[in-house]
Order: sequence, then C-alpha cells, then structure tokens
Amino acid sequence: MKINSRRLFLKKAGIGVAAISFRKALFIPTDKFRIPAPNGVFFTTGCKMAEVTPTSAIFWTRLCAQAKPNPVRHQRQEKVFRHPIDFDEMMPVAQMDGGVAGREGEVRVTLKSTHQTIRSDWQKALTESDFTVKIPIDKVRPATRYEVLWEAKAAGSGPLTTIQSAFTTPSLDLVEKPIQLVTSTCQYFWSHDDAKRGFKTYDSMARLNPDFFVQTGDYVYYDKPGPLAKTLEKARHKWHAMDAWPALRDFYQKVPVYMLKDDHDLLDDDADPDSPAYGELSFEDGLNVWRENVPLADKPYRTFRWGKDLQIWLAEGREYRTPNKTADNPGKTIWGEEQKKWFQQTVEASDATFKILFSPTPIVGPDREKKTDNHANAAFQTEGDWLRGYLAAQKNMYVVNGDRHWQYVSVDAETGLMEFGSGPVSDFHAQGWPEDDVRPEHRFLRVKGGFLGVKISRKDGSPTAVFTHYDVDGHPTHEEKRVAV
Repeated sequence: MKINSRRLFLKKAGIGVAAISFRKALFIPTDKFRIPAPNGVFFTTGCKMAEVTPTSAIFWTRLCAQAKPNPVRHQRQEKVFRHPIDFDEMMPVAQMDGGVAGREGEVRVTLKSTHQTIRSDWQKALTESDFTVKIPIDKVRPATRYEVLWEAKAAGSGPLTTIQSAFTTPSLDLVEKPIQLVTSTCQYFWSHDDAKRGFKTYDSMARLNPDFFVQTGDYVYYDKPGPLAKTLEKARHKWHAMDAWPALRDFYQKVPVYMLKDDHDLLDDDADPDSPAYGELSFEDGLNVWRENVPLADKPYRTFRWGKDLQIWLAEGREYRTPNKTADNPGKTIWGEEQKKWFQQTVEASDATFKILFSPTPIVGPDREKKTDNHANAAFQTEGDWLRGYLAAQKNMYVVNGDRHWQYVSVDAETGLMEFGSGPVSDFHAQGWPEDDVRPEHRFLRVKGGFLGVKISRKDGSPTAVFTHYDVDGHPTHEEKRVAV
C-alpha cells in the first residue's frame, strides 16, 4: 500500500458543489445512530476531520457491519496498564472485546457553511483497505465553520446511514485570533478509566472547545495483551476497538485532528526500520495499517499555520531512523536528512509569532538512562545536541512531546529549550519515572495521566502562550505562561 499523493486523492474524490438540507440538530449522540436494515452499514468506529488547513481538509471513516462494538467482558489486573485477566489470545478476532466487523459500501461527505456547500462523490469502502475511506476536500474557506453530513450505504444499494460533525478552518497568516489546542499521547485499550465512555481525558478535552487536537503517537499498543497484535487482523482490531469508545467518537465529531505515530502503533517497543517482524506483523505491515487509519495527504512530517500567532510542526520519528543499537556518530539520525532539511527551511521561512514542534518522543527529557530510542538518550546524543541547539536559537519556539508516561515541563540546562510532556491519557497508564525524582531540568513533574492544553491569545497587543497541564477530569495541575519576545 502506498501513500497516495494529494493530487491523486482529489482526482479520485471528484469533488463538486451541491445543495443539501441539514437537520436542525448538529450532533447525533453516538449511542443513537439511525439503525439501517440488516444489509446496512454503521459509523461505529467514528469519523475524523483531519489535516485541516485554511483551504483544505481530509475526512476519514470506516464502514462497519454492527451498530455497537463487542462488549468488554474481561476483568483487569489491578496494576499498571490493567492487562485483561485470562484473555484467550487465540480466540477469533470477531469475538474479542471491543471488536467491530467492517462492511463494504460507499461514503460521501457534504460540507455546509453560511455561504458555501460542498459535496464529494461517493467513495468506496473496500475489504482490502479494511473498509476505511479518506475523502480530501480542497475548496473550503479560511476561518469558516462547516457542518459536515456523512452518508453511507452498503455496496450496491440499501438504506442510508448518516452522522454529523462540525469544524472550523484556520485563519490566514496575517489574522490575529485566539487559539485553543489540546494534545495527548499513550493510550492502551485496557487502560481505560470509564467503563462506558472509554477515557475521561477525551471528554475533559472536549469541554475546552478546542480548535484542534494533536495526537502524538502510541494511539494503540500492538505489543500489549488483549490481543497481542502479531497478525495484520489483530493489528487492525486494535484500531477498531479504540475508535469505537464513545468518548473518542464524540470528540472527533467536534474537533479536527493531526496525528503522529510512534513505536507501539507501528510494530513494538522501540521499533525501527530494521526491526524483525512482531510475530507475523512486519514493519511495512505496521506502516500500511497506520496509513489506513490516519488521514494523511503526503509525507508523515508536515507543518500547519493557524493565523498570525501560531505554526506547528509534526515530526516523524520511526520511518527514517538509523537502527537504535548503532553506536552514536554524526550520521546517526532519528529524523533523516530530508526531514531535517525540510524542517530548517520551513522554520526559517515562518513569521508566526509562536512555533511549536510536536515530537512523538522527547528531545529534552530527562529520560531513563536505559532508553535508547529518542533525542534525550545518549544513543542519539549527536543529533539531539544539534536539534536542541537549533530549536533554542529560534524565537518563541517550544517542544511538545509524546511517548513518556508522566506529565512534565523541563528546560535544557545547556540551551534553555523548554519541553512539555502531556503525559498518558489515563492514570492507569502512568508509570516509568519516580515521582520524587525531581531533576534540575524539571519545572513540573507529575506521574499521572491527563493532557496538555495550549492557548494562544493577545492582551493589549502582546502575544501570549499559556501551556496548561490537566488531569483526566480536566482540572489544571500546572501552568506556564510565555509572552512572545
């Protein structure tokens, strides 16, 4: 499976303009989907609005054969990660907790704003792509709110199933406008903290009414039981079960997303391109499953502008890296030379007030000495030193990272670069760093779950960024206010 170019996406989409009448109610509760006939389809694993720019967006969904996911039947261990008890790894995937069967069919989206209506052609959801569909739209307008009607039908003919969502496009580069974003990382199906909804963090993030969400990787965990994803079918199941949680489905109906990947949602712990297969699952298989489930137009590294005061960069940390066990040297890399060159060119071309790099792994840390797969480790010391120095030399530039199972704010002693770790989605997933091990680099340390919010605004003409850590219930736990220089 290859990453399709945006041009190919648009050619296939056959986008046109038409009128449509929307229901008065914008959102349909996720437990009350309209149930079609037995040969119908469902949006059980939700829908995502992604890669949003002032003029474009990509719409993703997967067509399902059942209205609700399989019930969660297994009890969990009372320890970190909450692994399931007596889970039969050899049971049919169709019977596994959280499972959602797919079905072939067709999908289209219709976007409506005050002055515009855009409707895509019907796009096929096929077995070979795990019934997923990606629909790119490139005719949206900046700073505009769109209501989105999703329609689906089974292959051939049949009753329509519908669901609605909404999003607002970014402003153009010169526009001063407040922005609220949220970001999180590290979520394992069995670490859920709400038996009905899935993860409290998603409902807490939604209450902030964010403009967008950045998911920094480890969206699923192939190498944790319930099941261990050692086959393509089980890897796909991990995504179905995660996306079917009501908290996630509701959140993505309201908030556009940008997604990164890390080791656990690609293959297994610390994966690199030379890693051996995980059971029957190869590195390339992992890439293909990720591309099925993540709306992406082109390269996995990219940058997005949100008005005058914010530009974000999303780094790719797995596809181009030198094997972790290679001795550190000037050529050893996590990003690869092409990505590094692109990054420097786009950063230096940007006139955004605040610049934020979202990295799937730490750049400042501190991290555990035994780890060998990120820029905060001695294993990538040379590139890490270069990257920290380069980032610190940019005005008003900060790092937000995923991967670590604790919340923190740290400042590099050598360069002054500031990094924010969002922490894992749930308290059940928090571990890996002693709470009392507060290093000189730390401005904040909390070994619990939650998320990070970033608010960009102006007061009396002064641009300000406020970085706030929240617990899973949405209560602030720490705040850093940075005024632009």
